[in-house]
Amino acid sequence: MIRVLTPLPVLLPLLGAAAALLVGGRHPRIQRTLSVLVLSAVLTVSVVLLVLADADGADAISVGGWPVPLGVVLVVDRLSALMLVVAATVALGVLVFAVGQGAADGDEETPISIFHPTFLVLIAGVANAFLAGDLFNLYVGFEILLTASYVLLTLGGSAARIRAGITYIIVSLLSSILFLAAIGLVYAATGTVNMAQLAGRLAELPEGTQLLLQSMLLIAFSIKAAVFPLSAWLPDSYPTAPAPVTAVFAGLLTKVGVYAIIRTQTLLFPGGALDQVLMWAALATMVVGILGAVAQTDIRRILSFTLVSHIGYMVFGISLASTAGLAGAIFYVVHHIAIQTTLFLVAGLVERQGGSTGVDRLGGLATASPLLAILYFVPAMNLAGIPPFSGFIGKLGLLEAGIADGGWLPLVLVAGGAVTSLLTLLAISRVWSRAFWRPPAQAPEADTFDAAAADAGPDLAPGPLPDPADEEQPADEKEAAGRGAGTRAEARRAAWERHTAVATATTPVTDGLGEDDGRERPLRPLPRVMVASTAAMVVVTVGLTLVAGPLYGIAERAAADLRDRTPYVSAVFGGEEVP
Repeated sequence: MIRVLTPLPVLLPLLGAAAALLVGGRHPRIQRTLSVLVLSAVLTVSVVLLVLADADGADAISVGGWPVPLGVVLVVDRLSALMLVVAATVALGVLVFAVGQGAADGDEETPISIFHPTFLVLIAGVANAFLAGDLFNLYVGFEILLTASYVLLTLGGSAARIRAGITYIIVSLLSSILFLAAIGLVYAATGTVNMAQLAGRLAELPEGTQLLLQSMLLIAFSIKAAVFPLSAWLPDSYPTAPAPVTAVFAGLLTKVGVYAIIRTQTLLFPGGALDQVLMWAALATMVVGILGAVAQTDIRRILSFTLVSHIGYMVFGISLASTAGLAGAIFYVVHHIAIQTTLFLVAGLVERQGGSTGVDRLGGLATASPLLAILYFVPAMNLAGIPPFSGFIGKLGLLEAGIADGGWLPLVLVAGGAVTSLLTLLAISRVWSRAFWRPPAQAPEADTFDAAAADAGPDLAPGPLPDPADEEQPADEKEAAGRGAGTRAEARRAAWERHTAVATATTPVTDGLGEDDGRERPLRPLPRVMVASTAAMVVVTVGLTLVAGPLYGIAERAAADLRDRTPYVSAVFGGEEVP
């Protein structure tokens, strides 16, 4: 049964993407429905695979019937099945959010004919990476999801998104080139790229060769996972994309890199040669990332830096190389995928409600939308690790594993993890107090227009706004400035009107220079589908706390299998002797 179901998490999204592309923009309802049904089916299959893998152990299938290790091998064990379940869950939540946004905005942010097929291809790449049984297929999974992410990141074609997309593409290509070079060297040294076979053959190589191969793979995956000092690209790339794209990127893409680190460190290089290097990288990732978050004033950038920071917790668990450490890392990966996705969806709602994600430009959101305040508060407290949420349980497991190790460096990381948790609470509490509870009248408004104009391009970016009372510039000024200046002024005025259209009923509309012009705009209600999907994701994050016991049990069994390695190798070769 498990062998029949194994390829479906990859095949279903690919087939769904092809069907969605054929439907195109002519039948948007059919395309939306098709996408939701496909991801619902992927989630169902993933849950069944997790139940079977947890009950019966790992299993594998050689696609096309080719003998192992010649064919493409897909492997399902507790770790990969668990990752499939959480990935499908957040992908479905984000897709429903995107459907609601498209219905509300006319698909300007996420063009339906492009977004849905590309989104499904992205999920197929993620699933393929989780199931890959050889290094080259893992590389293919990365390339599928990265190719789709290039399209999603630049949707809308604004200057800011194109700049961020270029940075993201360059960094991704660099890591992919390094990964491909490492695969070539591994094959040259061992004659195979099958990971079950490599588990035995790599140990026969000289220590220096093993260290070189391990370092190359680790650097490539650390770039993808945004581990410090290879994480500078992330805060500038993610916040510019549409809210659904940012949410799925933040939740899933870096965790695929973390998954690859877990898989290769435990299966291919169990000797622990780079464990201390990983510990230092984990400490730097936690501390530098959270200090960056504390220094930010934009919600999306705060969340982007906390994303980097909390990758450090996962790397900490991996570096301990113990069953407790790996179990804590696996649990924290599951927790963080759900929490980070949810918070970025909430940030999208905040932007719709307040017209900005700049903390200094917001105020009174709790009064304007109490439901939005709850949707932010619950996952924010979870991210900070406040008891009894799953964030606290995951951090507690990692800190206990560090203390149990007994070394001085793990104890330093325990202290760093505690400090990082406190600073996370500080960063998200500042958003809570300023954006939600500060009276709107106390929010600085001198540069309110700048956020609305930023996406309009460099010619329309921050600067004084012409007085809205003036219908047009004086003729002599327009003639002196030239036709282009007049066009820019009109465009800036139009952008300002779009911004003020979403101002809250309790916030007076200013003229862009901080002066109240006496106007007030009615509050635009948040789209129900977007709110419902975000609320469902919040329920999922709370559900992780309610099922923390069984979930942590699966994580512990997965960690034991990773350290043993025998279940994985036996699943691939069916109990036969490894060639």
